[in-house]
Amino acid sequence: MIYIVALSAIAFLLILNGASELYIFLMYIPSYILKLELWRLITWIFLPYGSNILFVAITLYFYYFIGSTLEREWGTAKFTLYYISGILLNVIYASIMWFIFGTFVIISPVYLNLSMFLAFAVLFPDVTVRLFFIIPIKVKWLALVNCFFFLYSVIENIIYGQYFSALIPFIALFNFFVFCGDDLLAYLRPLKARTSPQTINFKQAAKKARRELEDKPYRHKCAVCGVTDTDNPEKEFRYCSQCSGYHCFCSEHINNHIHFR
Repeated sequence: MIYIVALSAIAFLLILNGASELYIFLMYIPSYILKLELWRLITWIFLPYGSNILFVAITLYFYYFIGSTLEREWGTAKFTLYYISGILLNVIYASIMWFIFGTFVIISPVYLNLSMFLAFAVLFPDVTVRLFFIIPIKVKWLALVNCFFFLYSVIENIIYGQYFSALIPFIALFNFFVFCGDDLLAYLRPLKARTSPQTINFKQAAKKARRELEDKPYRHKCAVCGVTDTDNPEKEFRYCSQCSGYHCFCSEHINNHIHFR
């Protein structure tokens, strides 16, 4: 990630200091690629994010922080594959639009890098960052703002009749779901489990069972062999959340019983 950020910073400074033709030189333009200007397949990812030096500096630092963290978490191989696949998907899409429909679609690294931020938010949702170096906010809330920006970009392109450009954000999101779909589901699954009917029934049955056990000479009794913690205090007992109701099992039968339905 440090190479991407460094080259983006160099490109911005050169363009800012009068080398405006460099912007065109780096763009992905299919007709120029046919003239063997093959560097354009890659160099579009170094295009500047604006003209304000402070905004660009903050943006590049933010992407360096996110990208380097993902690279440490995933490993360089997976992170590189994520970024390269994002590049290829954009290039393939822009090429199809040009060669089949005759439409020139401008691609930039903005959506690819924002999808990288979504990946960061899924892995570290409760990390707090300081917006504008002042306002503390959790990454998961910034990710929601990020999603609204994607939606706004789609709607804006549709309003202006740029229907092919409206699909570019979805390309970045597709790349995100391919690599981070399982992590996203893993993050959302506990939220669903806390309110699922099975969980509610289990908790209600547990309260009822505890009340019934208050009048008995034991706390735990195996539903298979009948052994209790009073008779065998050295045994371990567990409760099965997959059974209907609140059923206790000894260590020999917790993983070896027919679930109650």
